[in-house]
Amino acid sequence: MAVTSSSDSKLKAKVFITRLQQDFPGFKFTPGPQENWSPGNHTITYNQDEPLHKLKCGILHELAHAQLDHRDYQSDFELMKMESEAWELAARLGRKYGVRISNDHIQNCLDTYRDWLHRRSTCPNCGLHVLQADATNYHCFNCQTTWKVSGGRFVRPYRRTNKNSP
Repeated sequence: MAVTSSSDSKLKAKVFITRLQQDFPGFKFTPGPQENWSPGNHTITYNQDEPLHKLKCGILHELAHAQLDHRDYQSDFELMKMESEAWELAARLGRKYGVRISNDHIQNCLDTYRDWLHRRSTCPNCGLHVLQADATNYHCFNCQTTWKVSGGRFVRPYRRTNKNSP
């Protein structure tokens, strides 16, 4: 009986995750709706419905956050820095596990944060881009407008990409 492409991918994903669990016993790997690193319970969540290569990239990225002990951030720029560091480590981990994470993929993922930051930092009154005043506020030095933003990282917009592109 021939193995279908879908079941072959699921088997390869399971083998990959099992290897990571063996190599990183301090972390739990669990399926969920989106990729996420939860420092509170040392859990890496991954979306098992993603194509195999994209799933591997996502897990390695979240594993990088775990390895870097990323927990919380105080500003949007700090979040950008953490994401960049995590992708850099994910690419190195990928080489160890035979997963090539292209620079295009990394930059596309970072672009979601850049787009998010661009929208958050735009003054709703005059359109100037300004720096964050504190974790949940921006203040325009041009027109003196102050606006609140959510502190949650999951409220950022995600770029929609072709499911098959890594």
